Amino acid sequence: MALIGYSLLLLISFYILAEIGDKYFVPSLDKISKALNLSHDMAGATLMAAGSSAPEIFVAIMALFKPGDHGDLGVGTIVGSAIFNLLAIIGVAGIVKKSVIAWQPVVRDLLFYAISIIAFYLVLKNETVTLYESLAFIFMYAFYVYSVINWKKWFKYEEIDIEPIYAEEKEPKGGWKSIFRPIDATIKFIVPSPEKYILVFTISILLIAATCWVLVESAVHVSAILGVPEMVIALIVLGIGTSVPDIVSSAIVAKQGRGGMAVSNAVGSNIFDIFIGLGLPWFLKHVLLKKAVSTHIEGLEVAVGLLLGSVLLILFALLYKKWTLNKGLGYILILLYILFVVYEIVDLYVF
Repeated sequence: MALIGYSLLLLISFYILAEIGDKYFVPSLDKISKALNLSHDMAGATLMAAGSSAPEIFVAIMALFKPGDHGDLGVGTIVGSAIFNLLAIIGVAGIVKKSVIAWQPVVRDLLFYAISIIAFYLVLKNETVTLYESLAFIFMYAFYVYSVINWKKWFKYEEIDIEPIYAEEKEPKGGWKSIFRPIDATIKFIVPSPEKYILVFTISILLIAATCWVLVESAVHVSAILGVPEMVIALIVLGIGTSVPDIVSSAIVAKQGRGGMAVSNAVGSNIFDIFIGLGLPWFLKHVLLKKAVSTHIEGLEVAVGLLLGSVLLILFALLYKKWTLNKGLGYILILLYILFVVYEIVDLYVF
């Protein structure tokens, strides 16, 4: 019974993340980016990436500060989310609608992401994260943001201006979604009208943080009951669950023909996850608890290798297709993600 209860909590948490991302996050982020006069790619790589990565960073913080050794939950969630973002989200964007994207921001994001993966691997290999390494991660993200802001000055490229299309808010009339009516009603009561987009964004972040606390607690108990390593639960279950808002927002912008923003959102979110999603919790633990942060690479070698290999695959595939994101590449990326999940399951129960 306990397993069923905690599993239901996980599913409910995933649904809440999806609802917030679909109905509140995307509209508020788009309005904020317009108010700041951000380009589509800049919004995707910075504001949307930081906002949509809120689940991952809150999971990482809560896992790191939770009594006991639960750091694997944070690191595993970051890596699992990164693989899901890179393969599943960009894959879905390609399947939803074919689009020609500007190569300049894509090359920028993939280059920085490759650097972040290498830095992440080196830190894990050392098995201990120093205060200066955590600060280096944060400063590297600051440099990335600086590059995003100035990239269009250094490399000229055009963007397509398309009116945003949001998912329609419909009350569930029957079927499985009807069981979530109380949750929908509660969220609608808590979150203010769309015109107050700053407040909508803020409350959405708080709701995501609270939901992530439930995710961490539920994941720890599910792991203990099943006897499955927390790293595996984080890589697959939490990695997918915390990325639900990302796939929703990327699918929406992909339908609008903004494939570049979908790619920037996915890759930019991954850059944020590594540099801030890990760098900030590591820094906070050093400063607040005066404790060293221990890490290990066991169980992550294949995942890290897949990330770096996928970056190269996406780069060369887009180059070969003259920077066109299409269904062919989309299906290949989705297949790679399925194979990764199958490998993790087989490795757990066979080897």
